Order: sequence, then structure tokens, then C-alpha cells
Amino acid sequence: MNVYDFDKTIYRSDSTRDFIFWCFRHHPKTILYIPRIGLASLKYYLFHIGTKTQFKERMYTFLKACDTERDVERFWSEKLGEIKAFYKKQHRDDDVIISASPEFLLKPLEEKLHISVIASKVDAHTGKYDGENCYHAEKVRRFHEKYPDGKIEEFYSDSYSDAPLAELSEKAYIVKGDELIDWDHSHQKKNLRT
Repeated sequence: MNVYDFDKTIYRSDSTRDFIFWCFRHHPKTILYIPRIGLASLKYYLFHIGTKTQFKERMYTFLKACDTERDVERFWSEKLGEIKAFYKKQHRDDDVIISASPEFLLKPLEEKLHISVIASKVDAHTGKYDGENCYHAEKVRRFHEKYPDGKIEEFYSDSYSDAPLAELSEKAYIVKGDELIDWDHSHQKKNLRT
């Protein structure tokens, strides 16, 4: 099987960010959550307080003002065209996406793209996590949980923070825009905060 990160790998942008801004446009009440999101961002990124999971839980509180399941369907009806051409050409039915984005956002792609999704388990109504953010070594743990005997033929990501998955793969690529570059295993992502 081939395994892919999602955001900026096979999807042109960051799907979580795109969905948040989509919700801001379609649900004016979500704008009331901007100060909370801003404060959570400052605490995590500037002052290094808390974990990435805690930061994202605070960020996702805006979901309380949404109709999440319906919004996700509407979002993908607009954004599915953002899947990169290289992926469409090499798609296989046993492809797996492993992403830190919320599962409720990416799960509809299983049917739309004929893939399997492993992502952060986030309550679609409260923003609360069930477990850790699916990032870095957590992606490997979640992969082994779902595919105990799984072998990764090729792995694709836009970030060296995914080195733990690249190390499991027979072949790995860094994705820069539409360019696929052989993974440089000597490159280490510094100052990772999970």
C-alpha cells in the first residue's frame, strides 16, 4: 500500500484552515470564537504553553456554532478540485491517508476518493479529542493499530515531521507543490512540539 499525508501533500492547501475560514464565511456566529482561537495560538506558538492537542481543542470550539456534518459535505463539494493531479494519476484503491486534520473532516473522502483515512479523532460538535493529535510518531502508532501487518511501499509528505512514517516505508518522497523529491533521511525536523 501507499501512504500519504494529506494537507499540502495531495491537497493543495491546509484543509483544516480552509474549513475554519469556510465556516467563518457561512456561520457568522463562528467569528465570536476568533479571540479564543487567537489566544490559544499565542499560548501555544509564542509562549510554548500546552500541547498541540490542547491548542487544537481550544481552536475547534468554534464547531459549537456549526452544523458540522452538513458543512463538511458542502465544504468538499466546493474543495474536492484541490486534490493534486499527481495523486489522481497514481491513485490506488488501497491508498491510506494519515493526517493530523480531524477525522470528521477527512472521513467523507473515503467514499469520494476511494481511500482509507486515519486522522485525529475530534468530536465534530465540541472539538474535544479522543486520544492524541495524529502527528509525528502518533501517525506510526495509529497506522500499526489499524494495519498490524501493514507494509508501506511508498510514503508521501510535505514535511519532515513525518520522518517516523518515512522510515517505515520502502520508498519515501517529500512533496513540494507538484514536485516529488526523494526523501532525505538525514534531514531532521527540529523543535517538534506535539
